[in-house]
Amino acid sequence: MINVVAGIDIGGTNTVIGLVNKAGDCLIESSISTRGFIHFEDFIESVSNEIAKLLQKIGGNYSLQGIGIGAPNGSFNLGVIVDAPNLDWKGILPICKEVTKQTALPSVVTNDANAAALGEMLFGGAQNMNDFIVITLGTGLGSGIVANGKLVIGHDGFAGELGHLNAFINGRICGCGNKGCLETYASATGIKRTVFMLLAEKNHPSTLRGVSYEKLSAKMITEAALNHDLIALEAFEYTGKVLGAKLADVVATLSPEAIFFFGGLAKAGTLIIEPTKRYMEESLFPIFRNKVKILPSGLEGKNAAVLGAAALIWQELE
Repeated sequence: MINVVAGIDIGGTNTVIGLVNKAGDCLIESSISTRGFIHFEDFIESVSNEIAKLLQKIGGNYSLQGIGIGAPNGSFNLGVIVDAPNLDWKGILPICKEVTKQTALPSVVTNDANAAALGEMLFGGAQNMNDFIVITLGTGLGSGIVANGKLVIGHDGFAGELGHLNAFINGRICGCGNKGCLETYASATGIKRTVFMLLAEKNHPSTLRGVSYEKLSAKMITEAALNHDLIALEAFEYTGKVLGAKLADVVATLSPEAIFFFGGLAKAGTLIIEPTKRYMEESLFPIFRNKVKILPSGLEGKNAAVLGAAALIWQELE
């Protein structure tokens, strides 16, 4: 029998599940919607059923050993998710207890961006780095920090919530209840809000006019920008300005070698990286200028969070 683990990446919109061997190869992967479940337990049951389906698809020579989970506001120390702003369920969600109850297997959880950072360190572009940050630009903005070769989790397991740094006092309302959080500007959701702000303020012709907020996506904005749509291009410029300024603060605190972008909005490539880098350099304390790289994830075509979550449970099993 070949031992495998399940790596799970819980996002605000979709949950990706993969079966991963000890070498870091994702043998099979699928996704389910994170939304539409009234009860958290029903969601966990759906995830467990999907894992069983994946095992069935790859045949009978594989033995599932454990489950690693990357989730917003996931605490490694406590084994729970706490008040994740982009999930439908609030309060303390005992995810490890529920997953183990459903599967009878050991499970661990960490912040989804921490899982992505672990995946980047073990299998991606940060394999030779001791100090770096992974920024996940999805429904919200997550971040995983590695310092001196170790994942920074803090005393309660919640370290690295850069998405909830304050970008503007009394700014946009965030799902966490605060105003002006960075993720309300720099994320797939944030750039949508920026597009609607610009459509109201500018009279430029745009293919994005007439598209409802519900139907608008980061992918549509990226495609419009690639076709030289002025509203879309300005939205990326504005997003990069806000993100770059806050990353300058982060660099002054942590002095990373590189910052990796991962997630749906990161697929825009230079459209988001170039303005972010430019505005970050403008705001940096001079001793840090031209030292910090901003790079796309080195796990192109792979799910860093799934691989990172899998690596986390492999470490626990060892």
